[in-house]
Amino acid sequence: MEGVNGLFRHILVPTDGSRPSNSAGKLAVQLALTHHATLTFIYVIDDSVVDKLTVSLGEKKEKIIRDLKHSGQKYLDYLVHLTRNTNLKSTQIICQGVSWNEISRLARKENVDLIVMGQVGRSGSRRLLIGSVAERVIELSPCPVLVVK
Repeated sequence: MEGVNGLFRHILVPTDGSRPSNSAGKLAVQLALTHHATLTFIYVIDDSVVDKLTVSLGEKKEKIIRDLKHSGQKYLDYLVHLTRNTNLKSTQIICQGVSWNEISRLARKENVDLIVMGQVGRSGSRRLLIGSVAERVIELSPCPVLVVK
């Protein structure tokens, strides 16, 4: 095993703008500083969310996607701002698809060493039927996943 400063070289941080994902972003920045790692921040425009919002709001899919992309960019900008005044390298990615699939796919593609993500709590039958994004990422990830409450 490598020394402490080389354990993690590339950390992936998914965000949805929630408090847990912001906490995960803050922790990821500290880990990146400790390990001299590169950070990739990702926001996924989830297809199921787009479909639900299209039906519930009665708006066109393109407008929903544009609005979600705008929100996602704000969430990513916040996380990148956390790296200000550091020597950390970071990138931002906005993509569209199934959240857990896109996160796992990117982790493989970019040879990520660690995923740091927030936990959004679900309980009861909804959790059994849907499962959380974090749980699916843990199942499919090619690397360790640190879930922050």
